[in-house]
Amino acid sequence: MLIFDADDTLWENNVIFERVIDEFLEWMAHPELDRAGVRAVLDDIEAANALTHGYGSKVFLRSLGECVARLRERAATAEETARIAGWAAAFAHDRVELVAGVAETLAELARRHELLLLTKGDTEEQERKVAASGLLPYFRDVHIVAEKNVSTYEELVRVHGLVPASTWMIGNSPKSDILPARAAGLNAVFIPHEHTWVLEHGDVDPDDKKVLRLSAFGELLRHF
Repeated sequence: MLIFDADDTLWENNVIFERVIDEFLEWMAHPELDRAGVRAVLDDIEAANALTHGYGSKVFLRSLGECVARLRERAATAEETARIAGWAAAFAHDRVELVAGVAETLAELARRHELLLLTKGDTEEQERKVAASGLLPYFRDVHIVAEKNVSTYEELVRVHGLVPASTWMIGNSPKSDILPARAAGLNAVFIPHEHTWVLEHGDVDPDDKKVLRLSAFGELLRHF
C-alpha cells in the first residue's frame, strides 16, 4: 500500500502562499522591523492559528489580518481588510499545477499497487483541489484530516487493515508525512520540496533505513 500526501507532493501549494507573503511583506513596511522581522511575527501567528483553526487559505488570510493588527497595534482598517481579502483569488482551486512527473508516475504505480491519498486542511478546499487535479481515479480512497499525527496513521492502518511493514507514506513534510508515519510503524518516502512550509520542517534521522529519500517524484518507479 502506498499512501500519498497531496500539497507539495502531488501538486504545487506552498509556493502560492509564499507569493502572497512576498507581496504582504512589501506592503507591510514597518518602522522598526525588516522583512525577516515581519515574517517572524507572521510565522508565530500562523503557528498559533494552525493549532486553533487548522490549515488552508482561509486561516492564512485570517493570520494576515491578525499580523496587520499586531504590527499596527490597532484593528485593520476597512481598506486593509479589503486588500487582504483580495489575495483570496490566489487560492481559487479550479485548477492545480501538478508536480513534474506526478500524473504518469501515479498511472503506472496504480497498476502495480493500491494507492491512498491522505491530506490535511479544510475539507471543502482540499476536495476542490483533489477534483481539479484529475488524479482521483488512481486512489482507492481519499482521507482529508484536520491534522496528521501518529493517531491519524494508526487509524488509517485500522480502517484499511494495513500491514505497516508493507505500507509506505510518501510526502514532502517531515512533520506531517515522515515522522508520525514512522512513529506509527509505517515506512516512509521523503521527497523534499524547496517550498515546504516552515512549520512543516523537521529532522529526519539520516540513519533510519525505513525512510527512502528521493529527489524527484518519478524516481518512485525505480523502487515500487
